[in-house]
Amino acid sequence: MKKILMLVTILTLVIGSYTVYAESTKTNKPAETLTAKKVDVDTKESSVTDKRFIKEEEVKLLARLVHAEAKGEPYEGKVAVAEVVLNRVEHEQFPDTVKEVIYQRNAFQPVQNGAINKPAGEEAIKAVEDALENENKIDCLYFYNPETATSQWIFTRDVVKTIGKHAFAI
Repeated sequence: MKKILMLVTILTLVIGSYTVYAESTKTNKPAETLTAKKVDVDTKESSVTDKRFIKEEEVKLLARLVHAEAKGEPYEGKVAVAEVVLNRVEHEQFPDTVKEVIYQRNAFQPVQNGAINKPAGEEAIKAVEDALENENKIDCLYFYNPETATSQWIFTRDVVKTIGKHAFAI
């Protein structure tokens, strides 16, 4: 029995210390270089406004914007304001997140006047939820109140729909 135990121990040591060496092959062939393929894309490739990809913090921020921008407007108008922000996130000419779109320079009056910092009402929160779940969004990138707008540029946009006092345009 001692001899078998000694043999197993020796085999374990020999097998355990066995080292495998990899062979390297050298070629005189030059290394291939990687090239990038340029692809022109008009819209972003994946839907970043899918509810799964929007942080809770951004949902709350969007609700505060909707509350400030569409206070006193019909519910449909509140949903449409949220959809405009979500459409901008999806569009190639705008930033990639809700937060970046909202805080884009001169994009929304409530950011400039501080109204964005006020809490959102229940109706604004519900409107954002509905906008996130709505697959038939209005295809607009802008909205404005024609009675109070001061930018001549906004009047050059094609109005698609009017809801309450807001004109929704592309």
